[in-house]
Amino acid sequence: MYAIFMKDAKKNMETYHRITPKSEIDQRVLSFQKRLSQQDIDGALILQKTDFFYFTGTFQQGWLYIPATGGPLLMIFKDFERARAESPMDEIISVSGAGKVPEALTDMGYPVPKKLGMELDVLPVNLYFQYKKIFKLAEISDISTDIRMLRAVKSDHELACIGEAAKMSDLVAAKAMELIRPGKSEVTLAGELEAYARSLGHQGNVRMRLWGAELFYGHILSGKSAAVPSYLASPTGGYGTSPATAQGAGFKELQPNEPILVDYVAALNGYLSDHARIFSIGSLSQDLMDAHHAMLDVQEMAKEIGRPGMVCEELYNRMVEQASMAGYGEWFMGATDRRIRFTGHGIGLELDEFPFIAKGQKLVLEEGMVIALEPKLIIPGKGVVGIENSFVVTKDGLAALGKFPDGVSQC
Repeated sequence: MYAIFMKDAKKNMETYHRITPKSEIDQRVLSFQKRLSQQDIDGALILQKTDFFYFTGTFQQGWLYIPATGGPLLMIFKDFERARAESPMDEIISVSGAGKVPEALTDMGYPVPKKLGMELDVLPVNLYFQYKKIFKLAEISDISTDIRMLRAVKSDHELACIGEAAKMSDLVAAKAMELIRPGKSEVTLAGELEAYARSLGHQGNVRMRLWGAELFYGHILSGKSAAVPSYLASPTGGYGTSPATAQGAGFKELQPNEPILVDYVAALNGYLSDHARIFSIGSLSQDLMDAHHAMLDVQEMAKEIGRPGMVCEELYNRMVEQASMAGYGEWFMGATDRRIRFTGHGIGLELDEFPFIAKGQKLVLEEGMVIALEPKLIIPGKGVVGIENSFVVTKDGLAALGKFPDGVSQC
């Protein structure tokens, strides 16, 4: 598998200037324009970097204008030549600043919009007021949900990209088997494993949309330190290296007969795979093994019933019910009264995409969505057991993208 993966990685490097096909960009724009027309929005100005990449194929700095009808206009501040190389869009021009955007639209034959869509879920307030001044006559409307709904259902191209990231997840998990040794600190193991992931082409940053949320690769946690809660919207936390990070690997040393969680996000060509496995140096106690197998049972049930048409909250409730019936309700997805209220999340270019398998979520599963399910038990004083895999929603249930064994792996 490694030889095949590296061959594909080298091929990607040779063509990195344009990794998103024009047909893919054209279809995304067309689908979004239908949503704009349904809301009587004249056009949308895309600023958020992940959305910008989704519609253009480049992360260079600029503005993307998508009218309700007609071709889009990509306006680049920095770097223009690189954007032209990376993006397959037809109309790409250089613009010297945000205040010049209306003039650029007029010069290129676009009417200045009366109703302008923007990503108000992530746009800072100061920037919002700046664009209110720039587009004096326009009513600004939120189009973030429309973009997130569009991105929730993956194309064949995107599924292929996520599939490649899943191969990386399997390789990283296999490497963890080689690197886990007694006495090694969590943070040392993290550094070694992250270096290996980078050698495979891991992009380093894991993008999240939620304000204030950040993640560096993921969590490597061992024994009781894995059960330490943190601020992050995650069942696991960890000490981290200091209060300035307050999550993830710390200086605790790995010990025999304790669960070691490797919960890492693979990130390749923009697309992510979320993946968690439990390792141990020697064997785990029977109570921990039983708890882990209970989480595998929750995952298997979810794989069977998670089909198109199912309401996300219903899938969440079924997973919570099974964990409770197995006797693990007090530790499922957290061990405090502030435990998280989700058991899975969408994944793609960002780690927190639609849909959320969560309490109160009425969104319906659709074929082509990709979700990371993560039934885990947080057991104070002992650690974490459980699983996380990325799945594609198919008409026959949830299809796993990774192949690394789900059981506890002894090192």
